[in-house]
Amino acid sequence: MSDKDFYNARNLKNLEKIEGLLEELPPFVDEYFLGIENQTSTLTRLNYAYDLRIFFDYLLKKKFKGRTIRSLTLPDLESVNATEIERFLSYLSHYEFRGNHESCSERAKARKLSAVRALFKYFFAKEKISVDNAAKVSMPKLHEKEIIRLEINEVADLLDCADSGDGMSGHQRAFHEKTKVRDVAILSLFLGTGIRISELVGLNDEDIDFDTNSFTVTRKGGSRAILYFSDEVRTALLRYAEYKKQDKQKPEKETALFLSLKQRRISIRAVENLVKKYSKIVTPLKKISPHKLRSTYGTQLYRETHDIYVVADVLGHKDVNTTKKHYAAISEDIRRSVADKVRLREPNDEKND
Repeated sequence: MSDKDFYNARNLKNLEKIEGLLEELPPFVDEYFLGIENQTSTLTRLNYAYDLRIFFDYLLKKKFKGRTIRSLTLPDLESVNATEIERFLSYLSHYEFRGNHESCSERAKARKLSAVRALFKYFFAKEKISVDNAAKVSMPKLHEKEIIRLEINEVADLLDCADSGDGMSGHQRAFHEKTKVRDVAILSLFLGTGIRISELVGLNDEDIDFDTNSFTVTRKGGSRAILYFSDEVRTALLRYAEYKKQDKQKPEKETALFLSLKQRRISIRAVENLVKKYSKIVTPLKKISPHKLRSTYGTQLYRETHDIYVVADVLGHKDVNTTKKHYAAISEDIRRSVADKVRLREPNDEKND
């Protein structure tokens, strides 16, 4: 499967999910999704659908009791005032949806409010409602979160753990011999290039060029970029490539670089689970995800280059402020580096001259 086929298949799956969710939302939401189709990705619309489902479920419980979600109309939407939307945000701190008790962080609340705001804004701009009450509601204040990442010694420990299997349970060890070469290659690629998880699972064999130590990825939005890797990463990838070549169970027509035990393209969930498995052994107090490995790489790259623009380019950030936002240690290092640049008094030896 080519990169294009992989992303088309994923988009098709998201579109199918959206179609299913639209059956659970007021009919006018279908018109809204059609109107924003050319300005949004399928993933964005899918997330909007999930968030709006919770919003309308709340309205049925609190404002439109006895009604069905499919009976709601644009006049009903227009009647929802700013205070009721603010109560919805408060409700998200602890709420129940289809028998499950949930709670939202500040960022999750902000995302859901963004979905609601976008809906109101669309119909207000189309003059199908006369007032945009959602625009009157302030976004939740987002507090800075500590950026979790691995330190240099923890990076080495993580790779050693994946290689040796030390610290694993008996059940985990049963699979380890079959997956360790692949897992070391995956972890090395994350930690040595800062690749996104979606980019990693989308890689094909032909995307790797060992002559130039480079590989081609499909970035967000579908653009292609060439990234380079170190000799350490090269060694891990070559070892995995040789392992696959010796594997007689590998289907001849399978082009995916990283394969599951079922000899199919590895899934995002499977990669998340393997990162979690090894990191829980090495750093049990840190919740490490593939994105945290990307953060680890970005931070180390800045410490080596002292060039935030290089970091932004390699990580695929279109705006350098995104780099600063997600890699707080970079800002810390910048501030630390200038701490002694401004002198309050001249040194004593200069004073005595």
